[in-house]
Amino acid sequence: MIHLSHPTGNANVRAVLDALIRAEMLSQFHTTISARKNSVLTKFLPKAIQKEFLRRQFNVHQKQITSHPYREMARLGCSKMGIKYLTKHEKGMFSLQKVYAGFDLAVANSIHSLKPGDNVSAVYCYEDGALATFKVAKRLGLTCIYDLPIAYFERVRSLLNVEKERLPEWAPTLGGGISDSQEKLDRKACEMELADIVVGPGKFVLESIPTWAKSKIQIMSPFGSPKQTLPDTVTGVQPQRERLRVLFVGSMGQRKGLGDLFEAIRKLNRLDVELVVLGTPILPMDFYRHQLDNFTFEKSRPHHEVLELMRSCDVFCLPSIAEGRALVMQEAMSQGLPIIITPNTGGEDLVIEGETGFLIPIRSPEHIAERITWFLDNRKSIKIMGQKAKEMAAKLTWDEYGEQIASSLKISLKAKTSRPI
Repeated sequence: MIHLSHPTGNANVRAVLDALIRAEMLSQFHTTISARKNSVLTKFLPKAIQKEFLRRQFNVHQKQITSHPYREMARLGCSKMGIKYLTKHEKGMFSLQKVYAGFDLAVANSIHSLKPGDNVSAVYCYEDGALATFKVAKRLGLTCIYDLPIAYFERVRSLLNVEKERLPEWAPTLGGGISDSQEKLDRKACEMELADIVVGPGKFVLESIPTWAKSKIQIMSPFGSPKQTLPDTVTGVQPQRERLRVLFVGSMGQRKGLGDLFEAIRKLNRLDVELVVLGTPILPMDFYRHQLDNFTFEKSRPHHEVLELMRSCDVFCLPSIAEGRALVMQEAMSQGLPIIITPNTGGEDLVIEGETGFLIPIRSPEHIAERITWFLDNRKSIKIMGQKAKEMAAKLTWDEYGEQIASSLKISLKAKTSRPI
């Protein structure tokens, strides 16, 4: 049986949770907030926080879920009220990093109090929230399963430090990838050292594991795509528009290659191309307009509206420098958009060259411009490619993602000699 823990419970965590329940492998699931719609607490929360709170509902029996809510609720409250100093990166009392560390300690304490009859053989934790739990698990002889949703930090820092020198004006958009404290980096290294099994969503992530950790058991399972919202025979692409709409979705920084995409659009300098950027600005909008003045900016919005916007575009482009596996790629494909991506998006397997899209090298505005030009010259191919992209995305489901991990863990845990406590 496995103890699973994650502070927030995103789509990939939920898929693993569901799969472990189906396989009767779940001992306990730990998270920060476990909401119940009709609870007294929920009814008394302010509307703004209540909406976020209700997103934290999990399809698991109450006896199998343990919540540690207080620090995370304080973080959400401070964020809604704009009290930034309390949520400041790493330093704030209710920063995301402090939430993760506090949550990890709480899970570790619960592991420490396990009894022989609990029949737990492994703990399953995620990057930045595993160290304390793994330390206790090791003392108890439990297997440590480490989920790495993004490339290992050394690889990310190496890539982003090059970007800092190559495009210095974009350096402030690189975020924690280059500004994390040594303490946080040491924590990540210790987590990897203690791990017995490493789970990753794709080739790019698992290849980033350092040489000294390559001998650990590795499980690769690609993330799932959103459920189809269109009939199988219809793509999201509308009848040919006057301008080719190229869509970028993500945080507006150079980690996702936005600077290179802007440069490609400048190089093209064509009136029949419209770049649509949906995301959260990291710097004031004046910075982005100075880099490229003629893009269409779209604010963040609910997921169903994001999919609707995707259907109004022709091609999706994500020239990322460092990712794990960007979910937005499969979302765009599910709405009938062919893709232009780098291998570092983690989605190399999504590209059948010239059929579902194109793979381009990182740091190459020239290749981005070249592929956009190809779509301009082959407008009639977009609908066919969009349909193939949609079919490719449909093959990757969240159920299969979870099942692949659960079945691989069952085999790996059976092969290990660690006996349950």
